[in-house]
Amino acid sequence: MAFTAYIICATPRSGSTMLCDLLTASRVAGQPHSYLRSQDISYWAGLWGVGEPATAANSVFNQAYLTAMIRAGTADTGVFGLRLMWQSVGEATERFNMTLGGEADLANRFEQAFGSTLFIHLSRRDKVAQAASLVRATQTGLWHMAADGSERERTAPARVPVFDADQITKARDALATDDAGWSSFFEQCGIQPLRLTYEKLADDPQATLATILAALGHDRAIAKTVVPQTAKMADATTTEWLKRI
Repeated sequence: MAFTAYIICATPRSGSTMLCDLLTASRVAGQPHSYLRSQDISYWAGLWGVGEPATAANSVFNQAYLTAMIRAGTADTGVFGLRLMWQSVGEATERFNMTLGGEADLANRFEQAFGSTLFIHLSRRDKVAQAASLVRATQTGLWHMAADGSERERTAPARVPVFDADQITKARDALATDDAGWSSFFEQCGIQPLRLTYEKLADDPQATLATILAALGHDRAIAKTVVPQTAKMADATTTEWLKRI
């Protein structure tokens, strides 16, 4: 099957930023971002000049936003890419239903809007490590680092991380619930996703990229030309936290 779109179905701290970077750098697989994340819609709408951000019930804005999103996410490659967290599914469904009319599940809406869609389930086996990473990023404000060790994404002034077992436990449970949400979504919609893990991605980014490119009908060898631009952030503090849980 020739896919015209793919959706990276993920949870926070599962390696989705690295994967989006790799796919964009391949130059044949669109430019995936979290275009449907509620907190980011204002940014993208302003960048694309599609008017003031509006509620999910505004069909005029939603149609303009959808058109611009497809153009940006495709990036002249012929395939549209999107990253979607489970927490964004409800609002995304509302926006698509308002734009396309009637009611349907999000999988059907994606097919209507993007054509044949490959669903990629990116999960992290070690939920405790994932939760610790999430808590640490939230505390410190530092979410991503570049491959050269420089800061890439910071959302708050620097703070020293403080171990908090309760926070990590709550984050672990929330992440597990989100992953279960994706599993139920695939089952209910009759979808067999391409299943990938953070652990495999972190261990061999190019091999993971090659798997996706092959599924999209591209030459796996393209992956060998792509150099990861995102660094793993685990360090001695991470190791010490995990020993205490």
